[in-house]
Amino acid sequence: MSLQDKYRPVLDLSMKFGVKDGYVKEEDGKLKIGGTTVTQYEKDKIWDQIKAANMGNMPTDLVADIKVSNTDYYHKHVVEKGESLSKIAKHYFDDPMKYMLIFNANSAVLKDPDVIHPGQELVIPFDK
Repeated sequence: MSLQDKYRPVLDLSMKFGVKDGYVKEEDGKLKIGGTTVTQYEKDKIWDQIKAANMGNMPTDLVADIKVSNTDYYHKHVVEKGESLSKIAKHYFDDPMKYMLIFNANSAVLKDPDVIHPGQELVIPFDK
């Protein structure tokens, strides 16, 4: 199995996220990848895929240089039917009780933490 095959889920996710200035090259027995994601969340998800390809360990056969272009917020999330702020907080922070972080970051569009609508774009702040 080639290194590109081993890291195919990483490369596919990078394409899905539209990583800018991305590159992939194999040299000296290592796969070298890099580029720029829009948000830290996307970068974190790429690193999760890298670790998954190595059973949770940091890779010894891959060198990744992933930058982030927007550091003002962690991510932007488009509300889907059936979601709540607590469900969104669980997704991004692994803690549904952090829903007020999202509410406070979106006070210009949200007036009540119990009322969100499909299609709204919410800023997901960095977990403080």
